[in-house]
Amino acid sequence: YIMFSFPTRLHGGKQWTAGGMASQNMTWLSYPSKNFASTSPEEIEAFIASQNIISRLMHCYIAFFVPTGLTAGICILIVFIKNYLQHKSMEQLDLLLLHFTISNIIMIFLSLTVIPRPDYLKATRLACSVLSFFFNFSYFNSQYVLLFILLILLLKRFLPMTALCKATQNPVSCVAFVLIYAFCLSLTEAVLVGTDNYHVETECQSDPLFARPEYEIIKFTFGFGIPAFLQILSFIVLFAKKAPAEAEDLWQHIRTYTAVFIISITIFICHLFYNVMILFRTTLKLQKSIGTPTNELMMNIAEIVLFSESCNISVIVAVLRTVNLLFFLLLHEGKLCPSLDPELELSYS
Repeated sequence: YIMFSFPTRLHGGKQWTAGGMASQNMTWLSYPSKNFASTSPEEIEAFIASQNIISRLMHCYIAFFVPTGLTAGICILIVFIKNYLQHKSMEQLDLLLLHFTISNIIMIFLSLTVIPRPDYLKATRLACSVLSFFFNFSYFNSQYVLLFILLILLLKRFLPMTALCKATQNPVSCVAFVLIYAFCLSLTEAVLVGTDNYHVETECQSDPLFARPEYEIIKFTFGFGIPAFLQILSFIVLFAKKAPAEAEDLWQHIRTYTAVFIISITIFICHLFYNVMILFRTTLKLQKSIGTPTNELMMNIAEIVLFSESCNISVIVAVLRTVNLLFFLLLHEGKLCPSLDPELELSYS
């Protein structure tokens, strides 16, 4: 725990010691929109405007992003299943991408909890903790599967015969490791949500407002900080390290795995915004402040951006697979090239 030298405070008749964040009681927290009592016309207009923005963003997300994301994700699943039934085997990257796609589809279904916005889903604290567990499981799952995919792409380019290379040759073990790791992190987060008044009904988000500050710190560290550092490191190695003479050209390597690199950049941007807002919310908790309606608006925007990322990724993968398929068909018919090399045909298939 992070230790502070601030004096002990009293809030709501219960003691709060700044010497350890775990000793805080988060039952005093509430959303600014639930405690708005200003009589200033300007503040009232700003409050109404922020609520309208949240409502319109939610309707846009539900009407456009959710259907396209689910349709694209289901199409990707059908392609993977069809390929498996046809070849009775699945490539290493395909299995990881399948696992990644399933995580994104689950995340899209969990995102339907934003439907009541600008109000919030009503649930008991226990039910909200369960929702948070499954949300975090999908969140951590997709992050670390992507890291394994990037690692495999690096190994494909630099071809080191190491124990690490041999370990990643078994995609099932990679998936199993990610599932166990994501489960442990999600379980830790569920504990940090707290068990105070578990039977009381409350406003619920995927990352509960009443969670302890450690919740957001662990979420940021293991859900964004470490994965983002490893993603940036992998890109630095990819561009800076000299590949063996027999390796394919760098830009050819990037063109071959365009979808993975676009997904990585998209996740980084969306998760950066969301995690900055998560840290800002933690700061407000440590200051014993509920924030302002503007803070609540930004947190809602960040949450919808995070959910939109899952939809966008499914669409990106589906579109790039369609483009590759059309390109292959044109090559096969000789419209782009009069004669197709057998090895090239095999690589596209």
